Amino acid sequence: MKKVFLYAGQGSQKAGMGKDLYEAYPKYKDTVDTVLSKEYKDIMHEGELSVLSETENTQPCMAAFAAGVTAVLKDNGIVPDAAAGLSLGEYGALHAAGVMDAKSYVDITTFRGRAMAEAAKGKECSMSAILGMSSAQVEEACRKAEKGFVNLVNYNCPGQYVICGDEAAVAETEGILKEMGMKRSIRLNVSGPFHTQYMTPAAEKLGRYLEQIPFEKPQMPIVLNVTGDYYDGESDLKANLCAQIQNGVHFEESVSRLLEDGAEVFIEIGPGNTLSGFVKKTAKALGKEVTVYTIDGAESLHTVLKALA
Repeated sequence: MKKVFLYAGQGSQKAGMGKDLYEAYPKYKDTVDTVLSKEYKDIMHEGELSVLSETENTQPCMAAFAAGVTAVLKDNGIVPDAAAGLSLGEYGALHAAGVMDAKSYVDITTFRGRAMAEAAKGKECSMSAILGMSSAQVEEACRKAEKGFVNLVNYNCPGQYVICGDEAAVAETEGILKEMGMKRSIRLNVSGPFHTQYMTPAAEKLGRYLEQIPFEKPQMPIVLNVTGDYYDGESDLKANLCAQIQNGVHFEESVSRLLEDGAEVFIEIGPGNTLSGFVKKTAKALGKEVTVYTIDGAESLHTVLKALA
């Protein structure tokens, strides 16, 4: 039974996330207390969702949540055979694989969140989920748009892709896709043009910051966003993270690769079940049977421990 830890990305945060875990699991509490300041803990446990959803707050809080859950799972003998994540979640996968410790994980994502928020300032951009089209059709529509920059930035699962770019170009692309037979589009509540060329300043800052952080070799296979394939063991992981922040996330390809390699159990770590849905749709398209767990609080963590420990 091949297990994969999947780490959620920004957008799945919830008000009060992790509070029940903090109260129920000493290992989780110890981890969060070690890596997160009281200010961030207050935002995560007691703050308004609007404040938690600010990029510079979301990223360290999501990382601390993931580090705490990972610590509890490993403390109970649940160790993955591989790991992956979506966008911010890729850092969780790297932590699970031993590339960085919990403190470095949260420190890096804190810096990343601030750099991305700064790069997003003043940009009139939008992000839209496109349903019922192929990735090739969405890419074609983006190429046809003439009112500014727009690109396919999230390859989530079959029939669900996300575009991002200048507001006028996103609206134009939605219109083109509607004429092509799109079922519908959903505007996403995001605070910046993430995974686009507009994040280049953030990528440059992140690169300089990462120079001072030691990385260890992964202790398990990890699948990367930029390639949608396993890390080859040789290329520069820091350079990959800088590329990831300004390029598309190939999550559908990542899950497909894991499924083709025999993955049977996926454990989503994050306050939501978005990735679980992507896994199920990708598995269905490939004719694969999977078991998917979502850990978004104390009750669901207890369920996983009972089932797998």
